[in-house]
Amino acid sequence: MKIVVTHDSPDLDAITSVWLIKKFLPGWENAKTEFVPAGERINKNSPLLDEIEIIGQDEVIHVDTGLGPLDHHQTDDQNVCGASLTWDFVRKNSSEFASFGSGKVKDRIKAILRMVKVVVDIDHFREVFWEDATAYYHDFTLPSILDGLKLQKPNENNYYVEFISFSLDAILHEFENRVWAEKEIAENGRKFKTRWGLGIGLETINDSVIKLAQKMGYVVVVRKDPRKGYVRIKVLPGKFARGPVASFPPESSSSSLASLRTKMRAVGSPSTGATPRSVNEAPRAKYTREIDLTLAYEKFKKIDPEATWYLHVSKKMLLNGSVKNPKMRPTRLGLDDIIGVLKNI
Repeated sequence: MKIVVTHDSPDLDAITSVWLIKKFLPGWENAKTEFVPAGERINKNSPLLDEIEIIGQDEVIHVDTGLGPLDHHQTDDQNVCGASLTWDFVRKNSSEFASFGSGKVKDRIKAILRMVKVVVDIDHFREVFWEDATAYYHDFTLPSILDGLKLQKPNENNYYVEFISFSLDAILHEFENRVWAEKEIAENGRKFKTRWGLGIGLETINDSVIKLAQKMGYVVVVRKDPRKGYVRIKVLPGKFARGPVASFPPESSSSSLASLRTKMRAVGSPSTGATPRSVNEAPRAKYTREIDLTLAYEKFKKIDPEATWYLHVSKKMLLNGSVKNPKMRPTRLGLDDIIGVLKNI
């Protein structure tokens, strides 16, 4: 039997380590997960010198416990955690990552590296230096969900591993989509000027480009699905549509904390990968409340009345076709035609 051992009440680092082994280490996908008190091992009588040890008839890997090769608690390196050590081991021993020349493999490696860097940050509690660290939206993150699970279902270690591992599968897909979206924007994005600011159009099946391009500062983003012909147009939401990010206490109330965060951001954090500011290439509109897609909606209806056009009540989103409503008829207009309208309204 193959067994992965980690500590009781596993944290995100421990569970990510287990997930990496069961997902990517050949032959270990059905390994059993067992738990020991933090720092201990299943077999206390022999030193753990290799990642995989033989105990009786079993192959055993300890992660984030036992002071072995995949436990970081014997080092003070702040850029290492159990997951980062496990990823290094898995990557060297997985046939999936042997063909490093493949673009898809490169993108997956980049996505996993980003995930592991976030786990390193969290394991060394550096999330206190994240942007708007006291904002409520941070409580929607995976560590907070895991903390909630432990309150909801006390002492159910296997449940925590199963639930968070399933979530990590989904997050991996999202990180891979993000890597793909970055490449699409850089290589295939068609930039154009509007009276509100800089826009970008893309013909791609990756819907993640819309949100990412908005975060990068593009005022107008157009995506045309080359398979179904659907079109989505989004502009930046109203800048003053809601109050400030919910947080307590206000950062301004603690100048020393704010100063420390500023210094840490200047140094850089392993979880960031590419610094967000480095991709903010598009200047944002000064007042985004005034952006209104009504004129574009009326123009498209006139040019292509056979298509189904839907203008969101906010006037910030214009849809033509949607997986949510397959009855909508896609437009015959190409991406350049759509961009031409947006440039001239």
